[in-house]
Amino acid sequence: MGCSPAAARAARLLLIVLVVAAGTSVAGATYVRYKDPKQPIQARVTDLLGRMTLEEKIGQMTQIERANASTAVIEKYFVGSVLSGGGSVPSEKASAATWQEMITKMQKAALSTRLGIPIIYGIDAVHGNNNAYNATIFPHNVGLGATRDPDLVKLIGRATALEARATGIAYTFAPCVAVCRDPRWGRCYESFSEDTKLVQLMTAAVIPGLQGAARHPTGIPIVAGPKNVAGCAKHFVGDGGTRNGINENNTVLSFHDLMRIHMPPYYDAVIKGIASVMISYSSWNGVKMHENKYLITQILKDKMRFRCGGWTKSWQGQSGNDFTGQGTTILEAIKSAVDKKTVIDYSEHPDKGSISKNLDEYDYGVVVVGEQPYAETAGDNQNLTIPGPGPEVIRKVCELVKCVVVLVSGRPLVVEPYLDTMDALVAAWLPGTEGHGVADVLFGDYGFSGKLPRTWVRSVDQLPMNYGDKLYDPLFPFGFGLTTKPAADRS
Repeated sequence: MGCSPAAARAARLLLIVLVVAAGTSVAGATYVRYKDPKQPIQARVTDLLGRMTLEEKIGQMTQIERANASTAVIEKYFVGSVLSGGGSVPSEKASAATWQEMITKMQKAALSTRLGIPIIYGIDAVHGNNNAYNATIFPHNVGLGATRDPDLVKLIGRATALEARATGIAYTFAPCVAVCRDPRWGRCYESFSEDTKLVQLMTAAVIPGLQGAARHPTGIPIVAGPKNVAGCAKHFVGDGGTRNGINENNTVLSFHDLMRIHMPPYYDAVIKGIASVMISYSSWNGVKMHENKYLITQILKDKMRFRCGGWTKSWQGQSGNDFTGQGTTILEAIKSAVDKKTVIDYSEHPDKGSISKNLDEYDYGVVVVGEQPYAETAGDNQNLTIPGPGPEVIRKVCELVKCVVVLVSGRPLVVEPYLDTMDALVAAWLPGTEGHGVADVLFGDYGFSGKLPRTWVRSVDQLPMNYGDKLYDPLFPFGFGLTTKPAADRS
């Protein structure tokens, strides 16, 4: 069909405009600045924020529990992060492959949204990837503090990161850098020590273990590679100093003492490039930490120059679970350590009369007592006594047989009433899945070398009592611990 010259020119003009417009659209689809890793971080962040709707921003600031994180929910609400609470697993005894499959589905859902922002999956891998079946469970922080060994802590961080990444998880809510000043606190076992400098020493070691060695200027958040995870320093700040050791309670301190006792580990964490900081549910002088703009904005963000994420979460631990899979109890380790001809008479409730009748048959008694499993608020304890039937068992056995008492606990407990009957006391803390670590020193394959990371009081009436206090009269002082040589070196 023919057309006039004017119409032809108009058609050519329209064609040119459409071609140019189409070219612009294609270019826009093939290049998005916030997805370009060669661009400066700030430029990418600014570009992404400029594209986001209010709903997308809210979604990205939200972290939901795994049980609620269906692909439909992730897509609809632009969810930014998913976590596994205590005991929250894809299935009973889930394998690493099962974890990976679950997280991959979530990631595909997140990447299918308009902006394609991946989720961050987090888990409480605080002393090993403890929610994953058959993962290695290392001794908890209170026991690691007793080692005074930052190289060991770094290796544990590295192993924890590796086992977390094996399940597809790239974010852990660790380390806890709290300075626990009162063992009545139910989370005191998560603290390396009552001593700020010791907590700093361990903090500076575990973060590179988890996140890898920094390749950027000091203080830049870093996750070095596929064998590392993003860490989270917690709980900002003063959570270990609450009144009477009550979880999420009020920390009554001057600004000077808050900065002197509780803040230094966060400086170390930021310097080491920690990827996130978790805000505490506790208060400082009556003001909830979440509303404390001065400490969060002016101190953490402006003065300390922390520039990454902040998180809030809480849950309780469980007892009687079977998440650990393979492991060795202390009893199993003792059985494997002795000669096959050695008779081990095990009883949960030993009978004093039976022991007396067969007294000549016993060379030694090993009494293992301790706290029931707990976590967080459930562990708050104003008495700190050895739970029953522990005291009764100690007396029945140790009054008749030469004995060593192994105390499994997340903090020092009141033991003075029973000391006279004991020949030796071993603070095993929370030793993890490897009972051989306890048996090795009991039988002299290795010597005892740990030193108390906490003051061991005579009674709870002395609490709070910490190293450096003017009135300091503990049962065992901070730093106390007998050193022995391996049996092979004694001959």
